[in-house]
Amino acid sequence: MNEVLPGLATASAIRPYSFTLSSRDRAALKAQRPRCLWLTGLSGAGKSTLANTLEVHLHEFGLHTFLLDGDNLRSGLCRDLGMDDAGRRENIRRMAEVARLMVDAGLIVIVAAISPFRAERDAARQLFAEGDFIEVHVSTSLTVCERRDPKGLYQAVRQGRIQHFTGIDSPYEAPLAAECRIDTETVEPSEACQRLAAFLLKK
Repeated sequence: MNEVLPGLATASAIRPYSFTLSSRDRAALKAQRPRCLWLTGLSGAGKSTLANTLEVHLHEFGLHTFLLDGDNLRSGLCRDLGMDDAGRRENIRRMAEVARLMVDAGLIVIVAAISPFRAERDAARQLFAEGDFIEVHVSTSLTVCERRDPKGLYQAVRQGRIQHFTGIDSPYEAPLAAECRIDTETVEPSEACQRLAAFLLKK
């Protein structure tokens, strides 16, 4: 029976391996600049719809992409997390780490997640090289988001069936200096898509 050496699983025993191929090498095969486009905003703001439209648009131009959606990850990788503040912070940390790995693989990564806390979004930015993280504030107002209520969540909150809901009884900290701001009530989807594509394709 093999013995487990004391401290083997501690941080001091971890030595990241230095790979020969770099993210730049991988991206060169795809003839694109890998980046992370991070869409943040209230539930119902239009993040997932916008992210999906953008990914289809980029795919049509032959670009290699992947879309990380908050609800989708909550169904798998992050399904063990709660909706309290600690759970939300860990959810964003995991999404950011996955996005970084995908950018290292040479992909253009689109993240669509409420990501309510500024500190966690700033920490996500720090994982990427300068210029490789683009924060987009989908700034659609709470009034409009609640009127849309595509998942019936706002109604559930108002009826007391859901607690700690972002924008109602849990805070949303809007970006202070996002690279792009889009209000889906006033900006047409085609214009929003073109605007975001321009950020991603800028050298």
